[in-house]
Amino acid sequence: MRDILPVLNGWYTAGAPFGLATVVAVSRSAPRDPGAAMAVGPDDEIVGSVSGGCVESAVFELAQEVVASGKARLETFGYSDEDAFAVGLTCGGEITVLVRPVSRALDPAFGEVAESVAAGRPVTVATVTDGPAPRGATLAVWPDRVSGTLGRPGLDVAITADARGELALGATGVRHYGPRGERREDAVSVFLHSFAPPPRMLVFGAIDYAAAVARIGDFLGYRVTVCDARPAFATPRRFPAGVEVVVDWPHRYLRGTDTDERTAICVLTHDPKFDVPLLEEALRRPAAYIGAMGSRRTHDDRMKRLVEAGLTERELSRLRSPVGLDLGARTPEEVAVSVAAEIVAVRWGGSGAPLTTTAGAVHPPASL
Repeated sequence: MRDILPVLNGWYTAGAPFGLATVVAVSRSAPRDPGAAMAVGPDDEIVGSVSGGCVESAVFELAQEVVASGKARLETFGYSDEDAFAVGLTCGGEITVLVRPVSRALDPAFGEVAESVAAGRPVTVATVTDGPAPRGATLAVWPDRVSGTLGRPGLDVAITADARGELALGATGVRHYGPRGERREDAVSVFLHSFAPPPRMLVFGAIDYAAAVARIGDFLGYRVTVCDARPAFATPRRFPAGVEVVVDWPHRYLRGTDTDERTAICVLTHDPKFDVPLLEEALRRPAAYIGAMGSRRTHDDRMKRLVEAGLTERELSRLRSPVGLDLGARTPEEVAVSVAAEIVAVRWGGSGAPLTTTAGAVHPPASL
């Protein structure tokens, strides 16, 4: 959704209604996660995807229908053993898609939501998917205000509180309530789509490998900062546009920087006077991934120094060193791929093994 919002906001601003399809639930080996979106706009232009091509033709027709009728639809697509050529997911999974019409009259807050997402301001959009409330009704929830309604005041109050909690976690998924917002009932299904600011990637050491890691981090959707104490190396022209470059001692910069459970920290300084004080700070703060470059000899020396600095076994167990997966990488770009692959594996619980050697679902359901 984040990727296609600029196009959608252009349609919306021009007053052109469009059909918006959003994956609200998945099971088994579904190709896309909740929040994946596809839209059909003026002149039947299509943006986005809900399944990677399996059911897009059917969703295209649904989007046209909801724009014409003004009424949202909820459809589930799965693989059909009886008819392999029927519309469905050949991967064997199942997705539930909400398709709703969007226009200025039906969704007055859509433009403001799009602007907030573009500016990196957190917002959650709650949408009724099923039950005794208007299907497709939306409520936009910011940390300090709301816009819209789900058609029932009690439901709006409950959703507002829960949406702010989910926003703090960056969580997206379906929640169930009673008709007046009762939390222990399941009459009404509401999809909460959280747009938290992009996660941060902090890259320390402005070397060639850092430029490649910063490039792939930006590609993966991270807000990337490169930090180095050496002004001759930490120059913006050496890094992709949009990457923040900071001249400071790494440990001092990190000490003054907020991190959270989504942050990736890549220590590429490869010098004890930089990376040991930096890792002392990094391993004692929230982060999803902390990796450090170096040979196995460098790793052993680094671990010894960190133990002497007083880090516990639990803190040291968070360190990914030597950094990256074993891909046989040689060039900075190849090393960046191995680092990015490890970050993705840590994020989703992947093994990093070739899929030809594993069994089970290729896309296991993500925990909410």
